[in-house]
Amino acid sequence: MDVASALEQDVAFQFEEGAAAVPVLQSPEAVNTETFEANSPDLVLTQIAARGNISAFELLYERYHRRTYSLCLRMTNSQTEAEDLTQEVFIQLFRKIGSFRGDSAFSTWLHRLTVNQVLMHFRRRSVKNEKTSESGEMPEQTVSGTENPRKMPVLDRIALKNAVAQLPPGYRNVFVLHDVEGYEHEEVANLLKISVGTSKSQLHKARLKLRGLLIKQNEA
Repeated sequence: MDVASALEQDVAFQFEEGAAAVPVLQSPEAVNTETFEANSPDLVLTQIAARGNISAFELLYERYHRRTYSLCLRMTNSQTEAEDLTQEVFIQLFRKIGSFRGDSAFSTWLHRLTVNQVLMHFRRRSVKNEKTSESGEMPEQTVSGTENPRKMPVLDRIALKNAVAQLPPGYRNVFVLHDVEGYEHEEVANLLKISVGTSKSQLHKARLKLRGLLIKQNEA
């Protein structure tokens, strides 16, 4: 994707490659020269950026681009796709930043924007969520040790990451959104355009498959 070309059609700034393999915003000239403090709250920065101040937008980018890239990487398990999607997210953010009203934390709003962008990417790639039976409620079964992936020991987190990468896309999406990102089933269903029953079913099957994969890794 030619990000610079895409942005030049909308605004006078472009993305350039940074040392961390994640694009860094550069501004040839700011439309609005309104001043602000480096520690200004996110809401203030979004309001100033919405008035055309590129420097305010760049500061938001500096604060959140690595977090956004990490989320894209967890959902796609592909560095290349994560880099491209990070660019797409911030293009969308620039276009939509004026719609942020501060009803929630900016980080929460950007998180949802990122998830939606990744899911749109999946749909464009025609990656279909696997259809599973919705008859009956399957009991919640957590893979031992994965109740809170962020608090797992490093080696266990690596093993879990490797196992999650082997899940079918439908299972992986539900597992990441529910068990890693903390969304409720109703929210997962809304984001993935599936039913709550399907979300629960896929999570149940994802956990079962993960348990088997982790057991194999431990035995290897």
